[in-house]
Amino acid sequence: MTRLVMKFGGTSMADLERIRRAARLVAAEYDAGHRVAVVVSAMSGKTNELVAWTDGAGKATGKGAEGDDEYDVVVASGEQVTAGLLAMTLRNMGYDALSMMGWQVPILTSDVHGKARILDIPPARLETALDAGQIVVVPGFQGVTESGRITTLGRGGSDTSAVAVAAAVKAIRCDIYTDVDGVYTTDPRVESKARRLKKISFEEMLEMASLGAKVLQTRSVELAMGQRVPVRVLSSFVEPGENTDQGTIVCDEDEIVEKHIVSGVAFSRDEAKITLLGLPNKVGVSAAVFSKLAAANINVDMIVQSEKRSGEYANQLFTVGRRDAKAAAEIMEAARAEIGFDAIKVDENVAKVSIVGVGMRSHTGVAETMFRALSEKGINIQVISTSEIKISVLIDEAYTELAVRALHAAYDLDKIGQ
Repeated sequence: MTRLVMKFGGTSMADLERIRRAARLVAAEYDAGHRVAVVVSAMSGKTNELVAWTDGAGKATGKGAEGDDEYDVVVASGEQVTAGLLAMTLRNMGYDALSMMGWQVPILTSDVHGKARILDIPPARLETALDAGQIVVVPGFQGVTESGRITTLGRGGSDTSAVAVAAAVKAIRCDIYTDVDGVYTTDPRVESKARRLKKISFEEMLEMASLGAKVLQTRSVELAMGQRVPVRVLSSFVEPGENTDQGTIVCDEDEIVEKHIVSGVAFSRDEAKITLLGLPNKVGVSAAVFSKLAAANINVDMIVQSEKRSGEYANQLFTVGRRDAKAAAEIMEAARAEIGFDAIKVDENVAKVSIVGVGMRSHTGVAETMFRALSEKGINIQVISTSEIKISVLIDEAYTELAVRALHAAYDLDKIGQ
């Protein structure tokens, strides 16, 4: 029999009635002949509550960069509750269900508490239970170090847990149930004409996730692509047998017959623009700037440098996450005399809007269409960044939704699937 991994997010686990509905979806897949492992998130809002409790207790001294190992003990408990409740519900429905904590599987991780990475999942215990006909329920977001301490994987870590479990047991697919019925060409709350994609490549989904689309967590897509695990995104707010055409498959590009020039428009308002004015235009200066930011674990995205007329000085612009803007500015100000720039400017009223599509590799004029569409709406482009399958622009935040709708129309994304 084939193995299938199902993952349910926080909104799907929000209360007992939703847990019962998730149980019915699991039972339907089991009855269809699959050996099923389930990965669950904590109830919606529960992780935030647990983090607040650790904040109230105060950061302990000791082992963890984000708090310590006891922080993970507290924060990982939300998923333990939902795993047990789902297993109990399935048992009450007559199924042989078993919850298996991260340390019991085991899901082996690094020892960076709060931001651990999965190192290995020995499959023997999971496979034995699945082959015996048990439905195994695993809490997402958590693992264990080689020394036996509980870890957590950071925000969105349950998606990564699910893909990793699917890879470990060689599942045919990882189904991720959430509050939407698939991956859309853009956020339907911004553009009502957004269309659901039946398939999207790993590369496109990775770009969409990293550029602001919140359907899947970036690390989970990276892992799925690396392990070649097909992922299906679908809604948990249906009963078994309802809306059987829903969902989006994330898969290899070769499996997609109809490739679109542009598959989606993503956007992120979590951006801040930092400009260093009068920067000495000489070897080693950029290395000095970005090494200091890297040392503080501040991720830099877009970078643009332009020479002044004299050629001896330049202005350098880069973007960071908005939550890192203050820290980045303070680091640069502290190094101002050492690096030798004249002034620093910080602008948090910016947004990044991006188009993504594997079809860009073989079509010309994609950038021209994007820039013309924005120009016609009077939207000024501050920064441009490109890769093989995406183009991103930085604009004034006030024009975010207008830009998204303009680009969605420019590439006829409302006609996908028709």
